[in-house]
Amino acid sequence: MKDLLGMMSKAKEMQAKFQAMQEEIANTEATGLAGGGLVQVVLSGKSEMRSLKIDPSLFKEDDVEVLEDLILAAHNDARSKVEAIMQEKSRELTAGLPIPPGFKLPF
Repeated sequence: MKDLLGMMSKAKEMQAKFQAMQEEIANTEATGLAGGGLVQVVLSGKSEMRSLKIDPSLFKEDDVEVLEDLILAAHNDARSKVEAIMQEKSRELTAGLPIPPGFKLPF
Protein backbone atom coordinates (compact mmCIF):
# COMPACT_ATOMS: atom_id res chain seq x y z
CA MET A 1 0.00 0.00 0.00
CA LYS A 2 2.89 2.31 0.80
CA ASP A 3 4.31 1.81 -2.72
CA LEU A 4 0.96 2.64 -4.31
CA LEU A 5 0.71 5.91 -2.40
CA GLY A 6 4.29 6.73 -3.34
CA MET A 7 3.56 6.03 -7.00
CA MET A 8 0.44 8.20 -6.91
CA SER A 9 2.42 11.01 -5.31
CA LYS A 10 5.10 10.74 -7.98
CA ALA A 11 2.44 10.68 -10.71
CA LYS A 12 0.92 13.93 -9.39
CA GLU A 13 4.37 15.46 -9.18
CA MET A 14 5.13 14.41 -12.76
CA GLN A 15 1.80 15.80 -13.95
CA ALA A 16 2.61 19.17 -12.37
CA LYS A 17 6.02 19.13 -14.06
CA PHE A 18 4.42 18.35 -17.43
CA GLN A 19 1.99 21.24 -17.04
CA ALA A 20 4.81 23.62 -16.14
CA MET A 21 6.82 22.39 -19.13
CA GLN A 22 3.86 22.86 -21.48
CA GLU A 23 3.43 26.44 -20.26
CA GLU A 24 7.14 27.08 -20.70
CA ILE A 25 7.06 25.67 -24.23
CA ALA A 26 3.98 27.76 -25.10
CA ASN A 27 5.89 30.89 -24.04
CA THR A 28 8.98 29.91 -26.05
CA GLU A 29 9.65 31.57 -29.38
CA ALA A 30 11.83 30.44 -32.27
CA THR A 31 12.95 32.54 -35.23
CA GLY A 32 13.27 30.95 -38.64
CA LEU A 33 15.39 32.55 -41.33
CA ALA A 34 15.47 32.19 -45.10
CA GLY A 35 17.35 33.90 -47.89
CA GLY A 36 20.26 34.81 -45.65
CA GLY A 37 17.96 36.60 -43.21
CA LEU A 38 15.91 38.46 -45.82
CA VAL A 39 12.79 36.71 -44.48
CA GLN A 40 12.26 36.07 -40.76
CA VAL A 41 9.38 34.20 -39.13
CA VAL A 42 8.85 34.00 -35.36
CA LEU A 43 6.74 31.11 -34.06
CA SER A 44 5.45 30.39 -30.59
CA GLY A 45 5.97 27.04 -28.92
CA LYS A 46 2.51 26.12 -30.21
CA SER A 47 3.66 26.84 -33.79
CA GLU A 48 1.55 29.99 -34.02
CA MET A 49 3.16 32.64 -36.22
CA ARG A 50 3.92 35.67 -34.05
CA SER A 51 5.68 37.85 -36.62
CA LEU A 52 6.89 38.00 -40.19
CA LYS A 53 9.61 40.35 -41.42
CA ILE A 54 10.48 40.75 -45.08
CA ASP A 55 13.42 42.78 -46.34
CA PRO A 56 12.08 45.55 -48.65
CA SER A 57 14.55 44.55 -51.37
CA LEU A 58 12.36 41.49 -52.05
CA PHE A 59 9.33 43.54 -53.11
CA LYS A 60 9.70 43.26 -56.85
CA GLU A 61 6.89 42.13 -59.10
CA ASP A 62 8.88 39.43 -60.85
CA ASP A 63 10.17 37.92 -57.55
CA VAL A 64 6.81 36.96 -56.01
CA GLU A 65 7.49 33.22 -56.25
CA VAL A 66 10.91 33.64 -54.63
CA LEU A 67 9.34 35.62 -51.78
CA GLU A 68 6.66 32.96 -51.27
CA ASP A 69 9.30 30.22 -51.16
CA LEU A 70 11.39 32.18 -48.66
CA ILE A 71 8.40 32.72 -46.37
CA LEU A 72 7.66 28.99 -46.40
CA ALA A 73 11.32 28.16 -45.76
CA ALA A 74 11.53 30.58 -42.83
CA HIS A 75 8.32 29.19 -41.33
CA ASN A 76 9.56 25.62 -41.65
CA ASP A 77 12.91 26.59 -40.10
CA ALA A 78 11.17 28.14 -37.09
CA ARG A 79 8.81 25.15 -36.74
CA SER A 80 11.70 22.69 -36.69
CA LYS A 81 13.38 24.79 -33.98
CA VAL A 82 10.21 24.75 -31.88
CA GLU A 83 9.98 20.97 -32.26
CA ALA A 84 13.64 20.59 -31.21
CA ILE A 85 13.00 22.72 -28.11
CA MET A 86 9.97 20.58 -27.22
CA GLN A 87 11.95 17.36 -27.62
CA GLU A 88 14.80 18.68 -25.46
CA LYS A 89 12.39 19.81 -22.71
CA SER A 90 10.67 16.40 -22.80
CA ARG A 91 14.02 14.61 -22.60
CA GLU A 92 15.06 16.74 -19.60
CA LEU A 93 11.78 16.08 -17.81
CA THR A 94 11.74 12.34 -18.38
CA ALA A 95 15.43 11.73 -17.69
CA GLY A 96 15.77 8.58 -15.63
CA LEU A 97 12.20 7.40 -16.15
CA PRO A 98 11.78 3.90 -17.54
CA ILE A 99 9.82 4.93 -20.64
CA PRO A 100 9.71 2.34 -23.44
CA PRO A 101 11.27 3.34 -26.79
CA GLY A 102 8.78 4.95 -29.15
CA PHE A 103 6.39 5.90 -26.34
CA LYS A 104 5.02 9.39 -26.93
CA LEU A 105 4.03 11.63 -24.08
CA PRO A 106 0.64 13.40 -24.17
CA PHE A 107 1.62 16.69 -25.88
